[in-house]
Amino acid sequence: MTRLRVWDLPVRLFHWGLVGCVALSFYTMKTDGAPFIFPVDIHARGGYVLIGLLLFRWLWGLVGSRHARFRGFLYPPATMFDYARRLLRERPPIFAGHNPLGGMMVVVMLLSLTFQAASGLFLTDDIFFNAPLHGWVDRSTARTLAGLHHLNANLLLLLIAAHLLALVVHRLKGERLVRAMITGRKALAGEPEDDPAVGGPVRRIASPWLALAVIVIAALPVIWLWKA
Repeated sequence: MTRLRVWDLPVRLFHWGLVGCVALSFYTMKTDGAPFIFPVDIHARGGYVLIGLLLFRWLWGLVGSRHARFRGFLYPPATMFDYARRLLRERPPIFAGHNPLGGMMVVVMLLSLTFQAASGLFLTDDIFFNAPLHGWVDRSTARTLAGLHHLNANLLLLLIAAHLLALVVHRLKGERLVRAMITGRKALAGEPEDDPAVGGPVRRIASPWLALAVIVIAALPVIWLWKA
């Protein structure tokens, strides 16, 4: 059993920040939002932070650390089906980063969350709240986006449930994914199939200065939305 550094600090902060924002968003919309006086405003501001987190992750997936890059964990359908078959029947092959099914789930969830955050910028309750970009679309478009926003929220609940189920399955197979996302290191029982060949000559952990630059870029729209 070897321990390999896989997840850099920016990815881990993104992940747990995302968990917090999504939990806050569902809490403020699916309950009375206590103790918040105006839960819809808290919901919106959590969405602005979510946009910054998502923008960071999309950019970091292009220029970040080896296992944070999309090209390091996106696989053809045949590889995904083979991994699923082996996961159900036996011990699956070892991956340092996201496995083929996990990588697909990451992208699907990022797409769903991005649509949810972006569509929320055009909504209104016609009483107390108007999102920053509400005036950019007509009433019919705003209503359509509101309906899709609601439907996508239900899709997100299904994706989150699937993610939690996957964590349980992998834990039963001996892989502690939650611990790895806390410490950044994975305990591997053998040679991983995705390291170091996947991604070409990319440093395992990207420069912290590069991470800081990407964070600043991602923070700019959050600042603008917060003041809008």
